Parts: sequence; C-alpha cells; structure tokens
Amino acid sequence: MDPYREEILEHWQNPQNFGVMQGADVVIEQINPLCGDEVTFYFRIRDNRIKEVLFIGNGCAISIASASMLSEAIKNKPISILSKITGQDVLNLIGGPSASSGFPPARLKCAFLALEAVRKVTSNR
Repeated sequence: MDPYREEILEHWQNPQNFGVMQGADVVIEQINPLCGDEVTFYFRIRDNRIKEVLFIGNGCAISIASASMLSEAIKNKPISILSKITGQDVLNLIGGPSASSGFPPARLKCAFLALEAVRKVTSNR
C-alpha cells in the first residue's frame, strides 16, 4: 500500500477546515517530537457539540491529510465522541492499513498526531 495515495496528497495540498479561528472556545496544540510535525486545532463548541473546527499545521502529507480528514469527520458531532475515536478509525479515514501492518511506527505517529490533539478537547473544557 502506498502511504502517499492520491486522496492523502489531495488533503495535504488542499486541506479542509484549514485556518485560524478567532474566538475559539478551545485551542489545542500538538507536536510530533520525532519529526517536528505540528498541528493546532481550534474548536467552537455549542451544546456539547463541535459546531466548527479549524486547524493549522506544518508537517508531512500524512499528518496534514489526517488532520484534514479527521476535522471533517468530527464536525457537528458531540464532544463525547472524541475520546472514543481510535487509531484504527483514523487509519480507516485516511485509507491506510491496519495499525498492525503497513505504516512503519514513525508514520503511524504522523497519522495519529491530529487524533492526539482532538482527544484533549474534553480535558480542556
């Protein structure tokens, strides 16, 4: 499986929900110390639902594509769902292999950077 398949490259080059949100209710920053990828998520939460989510970041195609696809998947969802999203869910979103095969561990860390960030939302409210 090619980790840089077309959909990953498309989300890397044209990420969804990319930008800074003024007046965000929650702001979460996450850095991958192994490679220096970084992502910042901005959330607007109303009635315990994610009404709006934006992110900015610098990183490889996998980390930016993962943030883009995950941001799309969590829009208008209850914040309680964030703690239930698994690494396999993220791999399914980006069309990657199961966690036990395919991506080397360093690439998995890139794919899961956004997940690590969004999981922190409930603890920062």
